[in-house]
Amino acid sequence: MPELPEVESVRRTLAPAMVGRRIDAVELRRPDLRAPFPRGFARRIAGHTVIALTRRAKYLLAVLSSGDTLLMHLGMSGAFRVIGTAGRGHGHEAAAGSDPHDHVVFHLDSGATVVFNDPRRFGVMDLLAPGELEEHPSVGGLGPEPLSEEFDDAALARACAGKRTSLKAALLDQRVVAGLGNIYVVEALHLAGLAPHRRASTIATPGGAPRDAASRLTAAIKQVLGKAIDRQTAADYRSDRFRVYDREGQRCLRRGCRGIIRRRTQAGRSSFYCPVCQR
Repeated sequence: MPELPEVESVRRTLAPAMVGRRIDAVELRRPDLRAPFPRGFARRIAGHTVIALTRRAKYLLAVLSSGDTLLMHLGMSGAFRVIGTAGRGHGHEAAAGSDPHDHVVFHLDSGATVVFNDPRRFGVMDLLAPGELEEHPSVGGLGPEPLSEEFDDAALARACAGKRTSLKAALLDQRVVAGLGNIYVVEALHLAGLAPHRRASTIATPGGAPRDAASRLTAAIKQVLGKAIDRQTAADYRSDRFRVYDREGQRCLRRGCRGIIRRRTQAGRSSFYCPVCQR
């Protein structure tokens, strides 16, 4: 499933084609994705201009001149491609023609089209009236964005203070920090030298102040995500791009460490870590 860096890469691909352009028509080739499209979905979007295209956690948000916000989630297999401009698609070559999994087509006033393709149909598209975004069940309760100034060692320590759950589980809790997924949590924990099964409360003092571990972890999260965004061109999960993810049985890449990467299951997800340098 695409994680925050992949979604941000999609946003950067779509923004040049969509922002400032009017959506002349919306073509729905089926009545639903993960859930049915809202009533009047295509009609409410047509004729309005995309004022901004932002991201909140793993959601894309297109703000329209009507005041409505188009909320989009890629799900497990969703992908966009832009036809008729120099934009590059996410997971597909930008090429004309129809695919049986092309479910939504946005026709822009520039002559370009933006196509959403989703073979497994776990994607989401919703249309929110002004004021509804903050109350939406998927985004209303999210924690701070990990690359924002709001997310620092103090914020992370406050969120983890007193938590008896594992550090990895805490980071996957979208109320603690928004948008982190399994791959980049594992990567950040390795970079910070912290074990995924370590208790979350140990990075904070009893009063909720950050310990050194919280500072290391906050910096590692920002570094791992920043580098991943910079190198993203498509959803590419090749293990040679990672320090620890999917490297079970291989030597740890930390300089001077002779550990062998292990895998353990936490809440149904695979955690990869070095038992020597991650404590």
